[in-house]
Amino acid sequence: MSSVHIAELSWTAYDEKLKRDNPVIILPVGSLEQHGPHSPLATDTIIPQAIGIGVAETIDGLIAPPIAYGYKSMPRTGGGNHFPGTTSLDGDTLVRLTRDIICEFARHGARRLLILDSHYENEMFLIEGIDLALKDLKSWGIDGLQIMKVRYFEFVSEATLAKVFPDGFPGWPLEHAGVMTTSVLLHRRPDLVHMDKVPNQKPVLYPPYDLFPVDPKKGTQTGILATAKGATPEKGEILFKEYVACISAATREAFGLAA
Repeated sequence: MSSVHIAELSWTAYDEKLKRDNPVIILPVGSLEQHGPHSPLATDTIIPQAIGIGVAETIDGLIAPPIAYGYKSMPRTGGGNHFPGTTSLDGDTLVRLTRDIICEFARHGARRLLILDSHYENEMFLIEGIDLALKDLKSWGIDGLQIMKVRYFEFVSEATLAKVFPDGFPGWPLEHAGVMTTSVLLHRRPDLVHMDKVPNQKPVLYPPYDLFPVDPKKGTQTGILATAKGATPEKGEILFKEYVACISAATREAFGLAA
């Protein structure tokens, strides 16, 4: 195999790989969403794609082109859908897109699929797409497809969190465009990060409810929910290596693959 990227293979090489190895197909799912004035809009796509490549290389899998758009950004976890550049899908669009892609991979002969999600708001729409795809495949007489869905940021140990957040971990919702994503980008794509533009602000705390329509004047005005001033490439390397190692191990366990 010359590449783990499905898009870089010929159809014959792809077909041979599926028939010979029954590899895990990795589908990164992200978003095009603001990540503060210091990080790129594609943060949620760049990171799972990089992790997915690492996992594919580790477990001899294949990685598909990512779903680069996600469900609408919510103020409490992403700053809000009103920020320029944030380009979102309706929920039913993401559901149908996920279902169609899953069914196509199954039609090709794939029987192991890892969906690697990066965007908090995608969660239930991906699950709905998975459920509908499995129902469709069953009605078509296609059996045996197993699907594993993970949110990569949950694969980190308490010891690593203590290293990355010496003053205490603020929680994943506040980590939008924060230390974690910024550090990983500094490790993998430092050319896209501008640390001089990181806002120096206190965490933006929202009430424990959502109010619609969203008032852009309430909540974060910079797009970040907690400052990324503590981000470093060294922290990013620690996080990235742990994500790849832990997700690879979990994938092997879930699908019964040899170590």
